[in-house]
Amino acid sequence: MKKILVPTDFSRYSEYALKVAAQIASENNSEIILLHILELPQHGSFVIDSGINIPEFMFFKNKALSNMEDLMEKDYLKEVLVSKVVVFEKAFAGIMDVCNKNNVDLIVMGSHGSNGFQELVLGSNTEKVVRSSKVPVLVIKNEIKKFGVKKFIFASEFTDEVKKSFQKVLEFAYLFDSHLSLLMINTPNSFKSTAIAEKIINDFVKDINYSKYSLHVYNDKTVEKGILNFADHENADLIALCTHGRTGFSHFLNGSISEDLVNHTIIPVMTFRI
Repeated sequence: MKKILVPTDFSRYSEYALKVAAQIASENNSEIILLHILELPQHGSFVIDSGINIPEFMFFKNKALSNMEDLMEKDYLKEVLVSKVVVFEKAFAGIMDVCNKNNVDLIVMGSHGSNGFQELVLGSNTEKVVRSSKVPVLVIKNEIKKFGVKKFIFASEFTDEVKKSFQKVLEFAYLFDSHLSLLMINTPNSFKSTAIAEKIINDFVKDINYSKYSLHVYNDKTVEKGILNFADHENADLIALCTHGRTGFSHFLNGSISEDLVNHTIIPVMTFRI
C-alpha cells in the first residue's frame, strides 16, 4: 500500500483518522496525502473559477495551508512521508479527483461521535465517498492510540459479485495479520439453515490462499443488529462490508442499514467497492 488519502476539516475527528492513517503508513512505508477541500461558492448557475485570484479565496487557502503545516508538525507524523493538498472544489468531487490523480490505495476518514453519516466529516459527502469510492474507505469514529486489526469481520451474503472485492479484503487481512471472521446474518425475512449458509461460505472461499479465517452464521432480527451484536460479542477491531456504487451497500445492505451500522458502533468500518 503506497498512498493513503486523509481528508481533513481540522476537527478532532479528522485528526483521529489521521492518527490511524499515520500508524498504518508507518508500518507499511506508505505516503499520506492530507487533503483539505475549500468548496466553491455558487452564484445562480455559475461556479466561481478556482483559478481566479480572489482575495477571500486566497485568505482561506492560506489559512488552510497554515493549518496543514501545523498538523504535519505533529509528533505522530514525524516518521511518515506526508504531502498536503488544498483544492477549491465540491467536497465529494474533490476527494474523488485527488484520489484518482494520485492512485490512492486507501481513504481514511473521521466521523463525529456516534451520530451517523449526517455528522460525518465533510457532511453528507462522506456517505457518497463510502458508496462510490473505487478504493477502500476506512471510517474512524474515536481516538485509537494503537490501531490493530487482530479480529477482522467481513459481513456478506458471499455471492459471486463480491469475489473481486473480497480479494482486497484479503489483502488487508494479510496487511494487518488478522483473523478473518466470515459472517452471514440470518433474519426472519431471509433465513437459511446453518448447513446451507456454511456451504455457501465454504464454496465462496474454497480457492483462497488464507488460513486464518473462520465461518459464522448469526441469527438476529435485522442484518445490522446481527452485525453489531456479533461484532460486540467478538470484540472486533474492524467491520468490513462491500458496497455497490449504484445502490449503496450491497448485496444485502441497502437503505438505512449502512447508516445504522455507523450510528450504533464505535468500531472502525471499512468498505470495499463491488
